[in-house]
Amino acid sequence: MGLSTLALVLGTVLRVGAAEVAGDVSAAVMERDAAFWKAYNACDVKGMADFFTEDVEFYHDRGGTTLGHPAFVAALRDDLCGSRDSTLRREAVEGTAHVFPMKKNDVVYGAVFVGEHLFYVKPKGKAELLDGRAKFTHLWILKDGVWKMSRIFSYDHGPAVR
Repeated sequence: MGLSTLALVLGTVLRVGAAEVAGDVSAAVMERDAAFWKAYNACDVKGMADFFTEDVEFYHDRGGTTLGHPAFVAALRDDLCGSRDSTLRREAVEGTAHVFPMKKNDVVYGAVFVGEHLFYVKPKGKAELLDGRAKFTHLWILKDGVWKMSRIFSYDHGPAVR
């Protein structure tokens, strides 16, 4: 086997290996993300709390900044899940979610997850209404084998266009 053939084979193996890692990261982050939104849609505050790092930072283009795990969980409990008059439901916009692995020295330490989502409001005793659409960027950090959200950006909120 010549050097050019060996280089071609090794290059192909390395590209396939990188794609497998990226695929594994994407699958792991998307699985954790789906589990988080299941807890979110059920207003399971305790369940949601497990998905954030202690130093979580949340940035919202209309609601401002919330820093730290205790403050963010309190906002989820008191604001998002505190209303007795209505509930909120989030749904991902199909085809908009993308995961980008983050590495240091070829070791995955996190991932940036971007996409768009729709929000529905269900007033007590009434039908659910499509309320808005927004973009999101989440920084997921892999620590001790567990993926957690560290930085959350929710922006470009606008009318609910499918």
